[in-house]
Amino acid sequence: MNHLLPMISIYFFYLLGLPIWGAIIMIIWYSALITLENNGTLDNWDATRVLGFILMIRTKKGRVILERVSKYRKFWRGFGEFSIWLCFIVMFGVMFLLIFSAILSAFSPPEDPIPAKDLLLIPGVTSFVPFWWPVITLIIAIVIHEYGHAIQARVHGMRAKSFGLLLLGPLPMGAFFEPEIQEMTRAPRRERLRIYAAAPSINIVATYFVILLLSCTASGFVASEPGLHAKGIIVDSGAEEAGLEPYEIITHLDGIHVPDYDSFTDIMNSKSAGDEMNLSVLSRKNDIGDRESREIIVTLTDQLDYYLSQGIPTWFEEQNCENEEQCTDIYINYLNENNIEQGNAFLGVSGISSGTSAVDGYKISSTDDLNPLLRTVLFIFKPLELLGEPIRLEGHSMPLEERDLLESGDGIIASTIGTAGMLAIFDFLFWFAWINFILGFANLIPMVPFDGGQITRDSTHSIIKFFGKNMNPLRVEKIANRVSGLSSIIILLIVLFPILLANMLN
Repeated sequence: MNHLLPMISIYFFYLLGLPIWGAIIMIIWYSALITLENNGTLDNWDATRVLGFILMIRTKKGRVILERVSKYRKFWRGFGEFSIWLCFIVMFGVMFLLIFSAILSAFSPPEDPIPAKDLLLIPGVTSFVPFWWPVITLIIAIVIHEYGHAIQARVHGMRAKSFGLLLLGPLPMGAFFEPEIQEMTRAPRRERLRIYAAAPSINIVATYFVILLLSCTASGFVASEPGLHAKGIIVDSGAEEAGLEPYEIITHLDGIHVPDYDSFTDIMNSKSAGDEMNLSVLSRKNDIGDRESREIIVTLTDQLDYYLSQGIPTWFEEQNCENEEQCTDIYINYLNENNIEQGNAFLGVSGISSGTSAVDGYKISSTDDLNPLLRTVLFIFKPLELLGEPIRLEGHSMPLEERDLLESGDGIIASTIGTAGMLAIFDFLFWFAWINFILGFANLIPMVPFDGGQITRDSTHSIIKFFGKNMNPLRVEKIANRVSGLSSIIILLIVLFPILLANMLN
C-alpha cells in the first residue's frame, strides 16, 4: 500500500502525456530510491526520500562562503527590506496574470490540449526547453536562490544547519537551505519575511543584471555579409517570380550597396510600379558553409494593389461606412495617409532586416530613440519578452536562419573567442536570464509551499494581529493558517483551470 500512491502518480502523469519512456525511468528511479532507503545507504549519504520520488541530499559545504558573504549585514538587511516590497509588487503581477489567463481561457478556450511535458518545464523534456544550457543555468540559479535565503537568515543571527539539492533522477528539481528550526520559528515575522522574500528577489535582480550582460554580448556581433534579408516572400509577387528566397542576403539594388534599411527604402522610393530592378544576392549557406552569389531581375508591382488584394482588415471594418464601396474608399484614404499610394513600387518581401537582426532586439541601445520613461518600462518588461522566445522559436534563443548571418566583431573578447564562443556565451546568458526569471517569478505564486505562500501566510498573520489587537495569539495563528490554506487552494484552482479546460475540451 505504501507504493500504491507513487504508482498512481506515475500513471496520472502518463495520462497527461508523459512519454512511456519517461514513466519507465520514473519507476526505475523510484525502485532505486526504495532499495537505497531500505539498506541504509540514504542515511549514510545524509539523504532523505521525500514525496515518493524526490531525493533530498544534504551537505554542510558552503557555510564558509556563507559566513564571508553575510558579514556585510547592513547591506543585506537593506536588500531584505527592498525584497519584501519587490515581492509584493511581483506577486500582484503574478496574480493578475493568473486571473487574466483563467478568464481568457474561459471566454476563448485553447484549441489544443497542453502536453504534460510542457507544463513541468523540465530541460530536455519540455518541447521548447533544450537540455544542456537550461540544466547548467538551473543549477546556478538554484544555488543563488538558496543562498538568498541563507544569507538573510545568517544576517539575522540564525545558523545554517545544512544546504542541499533536490533530485528527480539526474535532474536538479530544486535546492534547499535548512536553518535551525527553533531559531526560524522564534524569529520575528518581519525577519522571516525578509528571509522568504530575499531568494526570489535575488533571482529577479540577477535576471536584469544578466540582461545587461546579454546586451553587451549582442553588441559584439557583426553581420558575416553586409546586406539585408527578407524573412518572408509574398506569393505571386515580383520577388517570388524572380526566385528570391527567404534569408538570402541582398547586397545591392541596381548596383547600389544596401547595408541598412534606410538605404533600401531610399532606393525603393525612387522606383515605380512596373520598373525592373537588378538584385545582387548571396544564397543561404550550402552543406559546406559557403554562399553562392547570383543576379536576379525583379519586376516591381504596385504597393497599393497588394494591400487591397489582401482585403480590408477586420479591425477597419468597424469603421462607420454604409456599404462595401464606401468602406473601400475610406480604407484607400487611410493607406494614402500612410504613404501607401497607387504606383508605389512593391518588391514583394516582408520582414526586411539587417544581418544582425537576430541580436538587435537584445541591445539596450535599440531603444535609444525613445523617451526615458518608455525605455525604462520596456526594460522592466523585457524578461516577459524573453519568456516567449523559446516557445516561438522551438527551443532556440534566436532564429537559426539569422544565427547563420552572425559572426564575432573586432572587440578584444569577441575576436579572441571567435563566433562559436560568442554564440555560446549568448546562449548561456539567455537561458540564465530565462531560468532566473522563471524561478523567481514562479516562487512568488501566493501558494504554500512556494516563497510567495510563506510571505502571504506571515503577512496575513500580521494584518489579523494589527486589527485584532486583543485577540488570542493562538487564535490569530489558527485564522492565518486557515486563510493561507484556503488561498492556496484557490490559487491552485486558478493555475490549473486553463490546463484542465484545454484537456477537457480536447
